[in-house]
Amino acid sequence: MSLKKINTILVAAFILFILWFGGEFILSPETTAPSFGLRSWPSGDGGGFLIIKGIRDVVLALVLGILLVTGHRRALGWVLLVEALAAYGDMTTVLAHHGSMATALGVHGLTATLMVVNGLLIMRETHKVASALTTSTPQPA
Repeated sequence: MSLKKINTILVAAFILFILWFGGEFILSPETTAPSFGLRSWPSGDGGGFLIIKGIRDVVLALVLGILLVTGHRRALGWVLLVEALAAYGDMTTVLAHHGSMATALGVHGLTATLMVVNGLLIMRETHKVASALTTSTPQPA
């Protein structure tokens, strides 16, 4: 299986996972919030922040989806690297608020790290393509 195919499958999995998780926060934030890793979640008007988190996740997934569908693979690699910061931020938030260490590291940290690995693999894939195009293109004399 080619590196491009593996990268595409991984990105598609991230898109679906992030869309699902974000959608859950939008549609039923009070039941989804405990899976985030914090011991308590906002009450009263503070619950709206859970929906904001869901909207953020959906937007992050849509950006990845647009880049994947339009074939902008180098940009896709860069965006994966940048979007991993959101997952590392979630991990840090859970840890800073004395939430579940297992969820912080096993969900948020692992997701972020896998996004970085996938982003770097896409950067490698696109670097090879760019190098091949450069070396195969005749240079003017």
